[in-house]
Parts: sequence; structure tokens; C-alpha cells
Amino acid sequence: MVATTSELPKIDETPAIATSLSDNLTLEAFMTNPPENMEWVDGQLVEKNDMTLKTGRIQSNLSYLWKSYKISSDQGGEVYTESPCRTNRQIRRPDVAYLTPELVAQFGDVPTLPHSFPLVAEIVSPTDIAEDVFLKAQEYLASSCQEVWLVFPESRLIFVMTQERILTFKSGDTASTQQVLLGFSIEVDRLLA
Repeated sequence: MVATTSELPKIDETPAIATSLSDNLTLEAFMTNPPENMEWVDGQLVEKNDMTLKTGRIQSNLSYLWKSYKISSDQGGEVYTESPCRTNRQIRRPDVAYLTPELVAQFGDVPTLPHSFPLVAEIVSPTDIAEDVFLKAQEYLASSCQEVWLVFPESRLIFVMTQERILTFKSGDTASTQQVLLGFSIEVDRLLA
């Protein structure tokens, strides 16, 4: 027997974020006890859930590669995925981030880093708007971040942004860090495979 649409269970299409939650939650409370998979954007809670299998795989690979490199190069520090940090205006959860040994010693146990990570990577998903991704990168750079990697899997591009410049790496190129975790490099095709 085939069910008609009227016989199927109703799916609740209300937004995943209850307005009462953001009405009762202050920025300070968010920083002390950050809700899972949530960012604080323009005074509102925003759920971060646009990861696909492909972007999740790239996130995992980059996290592993940065971690392996920081160990093999003896630079120390820690690599994080989707850990909260405060920018000048928001609380974000970068897809992958690196914290230097000095900053780990100072902030390693806080629930929310009080500023951006020095090195951040955002893996762009099919639902992301490019303009918003570049604005987010500028937001990180305005809040103690020294380097942002924007990874575009479908376009097979990696943009590495610093305060001074934006470098573009395409299929066939090797992307490399510019200011943080120095010496790390990865072939674009290998990362995006």
C-alpha cells in the first residue's frame, strides 16, 4: 500500500532555533556555556548544520593534516574543529582552527576562545553564499586571526587570506600557510580528493 501525502507524518517546519532561547541567552552566557552546533550572529543564535559528507571529509582531512604537521614540525599547539571563538562582533565556530602553544597555555581550558584563532579554515558548503564567507573571513582577520583558509570544494579553489593579501590556489597548485603553522603545504587536489 502506498501512503498519500495526507497520510504521511507531518514534519515540523519551524526553525530549529527557538526565539525564546536567544531572547533569554546573553552573549556572556553563550561564551560560558556555548550551545552545541550554534553560533551567535548579530545577536541571534544560528545553527551551524550545513556540512555535507564531502565538506565533512575535507574538514576531517585538513584537521588531521594540520595536527600531523604541528607534531612533526615540533611547533606544538592544538588543532580544533568547530570550537567556539569570539570575534569583535560574533561568536563563530570555524570548521578547523589552530591555536599556538602560547595561546593553548593561556586559554586552553576556556569554553569559548575570547578572540579568533590565529589560523582558521572554513570549508564552503553548497548552501553557503560566497559574499558571506568572505565577510566571515574578514571578521576573523579583524579579531586577532592572522590567516584564514577558504576552501571551495566544488570550484577546487583555496583562498588563503591575511591582513596584507589574498592568495588563490587552484587544482594543480600547492597551497601553503603564510603566517601561522609555517611550512605547512598541501596539494589542492590531494586535500579536495
